[in-house]
Amino acid sequence: MGKGPRGQQPSTNTSPTRRLSSISKGQKRRRARRLRSAGHSPIHATRSASRRLDRGERSSGRRPPLRRRVGKMIGVGKAKQYANVLDKPLSRGRQEVSLSAFAFLFSELVQYNQTQVDNIAELERRLEDAGYAVGARVLELLCHREKGNRRETRLLGILSFIHSTVWKVLFGKVADSLEKGTEHEDEYMISEKELLVNRFISVPKDMGAFNCGAFVAGIVRGVLENAGFPAVVTAHFVPIEGQQRPRTTILIKFAEESQTV
Repeated sequence: MGKGPRGQQPSTNTSPTRRLSSISKGQKRRRARRLRSAGHSPIHATRSASRRLDRGERSSGRRPPLRRRVGKMIGVGKAKQYANVLDKPLSRGRQEVSLSAFAFLFSELVQYNQTQVDNIAELERRLEDAGYAVGARVLELLCHREKGNRRETRLLGILSFIHSTVWKVLFGKVADSLEKGTEHEDEYMISEKELLVNRFISVPKDMGAFNCGAFVAGIVRGVLENAGFPAVVTAHFVPIEGQQRPRTTILIKFAEESQTV
């Protein structure tokens, strides 16, 4: 047979370099098709496939599990974890509640206690006891939130704390006035022209000088006694010229052991 081009038998062997090159291109095309169907561009598909091959995931040809990818994403901006629920900061949440809802709830509280007593003094005492529990919890919350678990140790300091911080948390404003009694050294007065608990209460004539401010007096007593300042706290109406409704005064009379300025 001649050795010319027509006489040569076709070679069955291919160059190793050409064979590897053709396989490599075929693999790239298949990878591109797989990842294009998964929503990736061909450029990112090839790179992503190479990374998977490096991680030993060539056989599956799938994306990493969602849990692994999400875990990595969360790890970047992960929020601070608390081992104990008591270590979590107290959320301030909303600073206001519905006034109509409070008025309805408080009126129900007054009416219920009215059915349990025989006289006005006992009704005011029960309202004061209900307020005392509120005052104890308000003090604990505010000392933790505002003062880093520190409490006032001075008499004037705790009075100013009630007049400003406690009043603002409960009623959305500072109390109208804080005064020292002129007749007795151990008496102080917190006055409010229109106390919230008396705003929507209509007292019958047969109940005399019944004052729903006894509830607020109980709150003040709860704050004082749990801060280490035992006192007798009462609520009184004080008439004002030119106004139809009287002013409410919370009278605070400290015990002898509380006289530390």
